[in-house]
Amino acid sequence: MVLAGLLTACSSGEGDAVDVNNGGEFRFVEGTPAGEVIPADERKSAPQFSGTLLDGGDFDSTELSGDIAVLNFWGSWCAPCRVETPEFQELYTEVADSGVSFLGLNVKEQDQQFADAFVETKGITFPSLYDPKGKVALAFRDYPANAVPSTIVLDRDGKVAAVYTAEVRQDDLRTTLDQLLGEA
Repeated sequence: MVLAGLLTACSSGEGDAVDVNNGGEFRFVEGTPAGEVIPADERKSAPQFSGTLLDGGDFDSTELSGDIAVLNFWGSWCAPCRVETPEFQELYTEVADSGVSFLGLNVKEQDQQFADAFVETKGITFPSLYDPKGKVALAFRDYPANAVPSTIVLDRDGKVAAVYTAEVRQDDLRTTLDQLLGEA
């Protein structure tokens, strides 16, 4: 079994929808707060994506090439995000020089000022895409990125190595990153 645990996470819509802004309707999906690393020979390539960062800059997923990447789908309105995001910042500070990149993906936030305020008040220094329509989440529809919070970890080859669909505990994510950093 690739994913373990059972919690619930809010979801922002069906995976085949054109827009995850579905009038505020949420569905519940099985949460996976403690992920297991997917065996290397079973991993699939992550979809390519691009967008605008909260600071206004452009971002393309090719910028993650060669790094282990932690992609966290979040919203300022998401209570578990308020807990895990500062923990991600702590871990990001620890591993940033080890070939690990973090990228937040702010979804379902209709007013960017809420996302900006969240990042500022939580002291987040890693970049976040502003994705109010959830286009990147839709690109990851084969993984439950439309549940918020969701975290997807990519290996150095840009393949999905772990998926979490609930609040991620810092020690669980650290274990996953240590395992991926140890891969040849």
